[in-house]
Amino acid sequence: MKILLIGEYSNVHATLAIGLREMGHQVTVISNGDFWKNYPRDIDVTRKTGKWGGIRLIVKLWTLLPKMRGYDVVQLINPMFFELKAERLEWFYNYLQRNNKCIVLGGYGMDYYWVNTCCSEMPLRYSDFNIGNELRTDEDALKERRDWLGTAKERLNRRIAESCNGIVTGLYEYHVCYAPKFPHKTYYIPFPIKMQDTIEAAKTHNPVKIFIGISKNRSTYKGTDIMLKAAEDVARNYPDRMILEKVEGVPFGQYQYLMDNSDVILDQLYSYTPSMNSLLAMSKGIVVIGGGEPENYEILHEKELRPIINVEPSYESVYHQLEWVIQHPEEVERLKAESIAYVKKHHNCQKVAKQYEAMYEALLQSADQ
Repeated sequence: MKILLIGEYSNVHATLAIGLREMGHQVTVISNGDFWKNYPRDIDVTRKTGKWGGIRLIVKLWTLLPKMRGYDVVQLINPMFFELKAERLEWFYNYLQRNNKCIVLGGYGMDYYWVNTCCSEMPLRYSDFNIGNELRTDEDALKERRDWLGTAKERLNRRIAESCNGIVTGLYEYHVCYAPKFPHKTYYIPFPIKMQDTIEAAKTHNPVKIFIGISKNRSTYKGTDIMLKAAEDVARNYPDRMILEKVEGVPFGQYQYLMDNSDVILDQLYSYTPSMNSLLAMSKGIVVIGGGEPENYEILHEKELRPIINVEPSYESVYHQLEWVIQHPEEVERLKAESIAYVKKHHNCQKVAKQYEAMYEALLQSADQ
């Protein structure tokens, strides 16, 4: 198949491309590298800063139009697949739909269905937008609600979801937002991770090394502020048992290097499931404290492995679990081995690529009928 992957979130498309190419498919990735993270891509469409950045990007995209036609599958990372206003993106979506066989929308993160479902139906006990029946009121949550509800972004997201051939979700949380509304064309496929050929769990350090990555301007929204406070307090109370490393706003390659020597990573307080960042850490034998709710294992049909140290969205829960970790380093060793086995079983990019291939083939078959 000839496949075009447009946009990037946390290395999903770049990693998926690796698996698909190994299966013999012709794959092109067009993205901005997910901003400062600078993930690999074949064609760069980074928007330049300054007053004329949008115009320059539009001109560049116009010159690239011949390279965005004639594909069996075009997959969009998000309704906002280029750094343009929703009103301008609709033209590019129409072009892609007219000039390619099959369009797939990624349900991978921030979009109308995620925001609206979490704010109105609240199927999750907690999320980026609600804690129980209460809406979160931190500035990032309010900003996303203003951006996606009753706006051009909402209209674009609805149009793409209703008219595309298929929707693919990468986490349990996003699946419960799309599947009930589009049951006949929503597919859940786990995120892809490029595994090392041979990897064994390293011995736990003494003191235990704890790692936390801080996203620029998203600390409160993602719960990193709470996780960091709990980690700093545990490190202060147990200075001989724990070393805390904090990293903020570095490119992907440097981030990996800094994370690699850790025993445990703190990530995504309000998530039910491990993100790409967490899964990458787990593939290296690093234990995740974060999202590991029962629903995460159920959607994968996983009955045995439980490698993630799950936390409730509170300071007390994070503190308690961190305290347990540094008091039970022998358990960390076991969880390290389980983490590698878990990612290999469910997220290995070759295995994930086969699931994407099966979805693409089914959608193409339906499109031809």
